[in-house]
Amino acid sequence: MLELITAVVKPHKLDDIRIALLANGVEGMTVTEVRGFGRQRGRTEVFRGSEYTVDFIPKIKVEVIVAAEVADRIVQAITDAAHTGKIGDGKVWRIDVNNLLRVRTGEQGNDAL
Repeated sequence: MLELITAVVKPHKLDDIRIALLANGVEGMTVTEVRGFGRQRGRTEVFRGSEYTVDFIPKIKVEVIVAAEVADRIVQAITDAAHTGKIGDGKVWRIDVNNLLRVRTGEQGNDAL
């Protein structure tokens, strides 16, 4: 069985997450620049003396597919690497993946990882 692990985190934590994933045997990941908000509902900033509200905060979405037996360890590695202790650290979630196919070779399931 496979699992898709998705994390939405602060952009400056991406390199720490990449290093943690490589150290835990993850061989690939997908990274997307996204924007959104959580409980903080955006933030207020000052630019050239004018105050304005940023409704959608820039974030990074990291996605990896791993074997189910290592998913707990990978989630913990991402969480440890992304943690700052401040508001907006992000979220991590897991979804079961029924099948995975490597397009180039036709390999399926764990062989496609």
